[in-house]
Amino acid sequence: QVQLVESGGGLVQPGGSLRLSCAASGFIFSDYGMNWYRQAPGKERELVATISVFGSTRTYADSVKGRFTISRINSKNTMFLHMNSLKPEDTAVYYCNANMGSRGVYWGQGTQVTVSS
Repeated sequence: QVQLVESGGGLVQPGGSLRLSCAASGFIFSDYGMNWYRQAPGKERELVATISVFGSTRTYADSVKGRFTISRINSKNTMFLHMNSLKPEDTAVYYCNANMGSRGVYWGQGTQVTVSS
């Protein structure tokens, strides 16, 4: 079955960096675009970044443009989110997402990112 497992979250000071990872299994990773979402307390889940099958197309929410970078290594079935210049408003649970159309939409369990001094 499809599994998405995030890791790499934690507590970081403002201005710091983190790298999130998403390990995928149960499907042909290189067949699908992938996404990162986040959900802050009391807010709706929002799309943070997307990456196409071979990484040639990447999109970002305005709030993270220039600070976050999405990437993937298809041979390792893994996607990353490199987060720099972190701000307190980046505090959220970050989720890996695969939208496979008729096959369904899949989510990881999430990883907590807390930006605080």
